[in-house]
Amino acid sequence: MKIYVSHSRQFDFLNELYVPIRKSHMNAGRDFFLPHEDGREANNKQIITTSDLMIAEVSFSSTGQGIEMGWANLSGVPIICMYKKGSKVSGWLKDVSDSVIEYSDSADMIGKIEDFISKANF
Repeated sequence: MKIYVSHSRQFDFLNELYVPIRKSHMNAGRDFFLPHEDGREANNKQIITTSDLMIAEVSFSSTGQGIEMGWANLSGVPIICMYKKGSKVSGWLKDVSDSVIEYSDSADMIGKIEDFISKANF
């Protein structure tokens, strides 16, 4: 299973997203693509459109992330949107995702992603 992880650059994605994902049980047996990991360059559009799932951390608005979510949506890639409690998120998210989930901290976020993946049989 290939999972693309999308986020704003305003977010502390290294510590609050990448590290928790890499340390989680769900990292085993799944191919997570973390776009800014190890400074790698890639064709994100191709990776997104051939992924099985997109996880979008949407606590901060981002034009680039909106474009990525549009690519996923147009390609039929399911999108799960996650946002930190207290964040003000855009109302348009419901137009591209049936799953817009609030979390309280990194551990809660990982638990909710794991629950979503297990229920969706990914």
